Amino acid sequence: MNLNWHIVEDLIKKAQREGQFENLPGAGKPLPPDEFAHYPEDIRMVMRILKNSGHDDEAQFVKEEMGELQLQMKRATHQEKTELEKQYNQKLTQMNQLLSKKGIQTNSNAFKQYQSQIDAKLKWD
Repeated sequence: MNLNWHIVEDLIKKAQREGQFENLPGAGKPLPPDEFAHYPEDIRMVMRILKNSGHDDEAQFVKEEMGELQLQMKRATHQEKTELEKQYNQKLTQMNQLLSKKGIQTNSNAFKQYQSQIDAKLKWD
């Protein structure tokens, strides 16, 4: 483990000698305000990780809407279910777009597989 840090440290020193850290964007400018400054210091990093993984307020809201639609589909009549499935698929697409916009890799096949599992679970006999 200690050896790995030496490798990284050597690479950083080499990059410094070669001037790779000069003229970087934002050099000499103040850092932007911390959007998580209002959180206690011990959970700020957790909030950053959650946000970077797509778990921000907007994504959370869409997830909650999807959960509510799933509950409604379980209780819905056959006629109501079709419209609810349409709404759910729209939310699923919205979530996929949110994650893509944030630069988070999404796997459409995973979404399709998830949708198939949901369809099987909610299938009418």
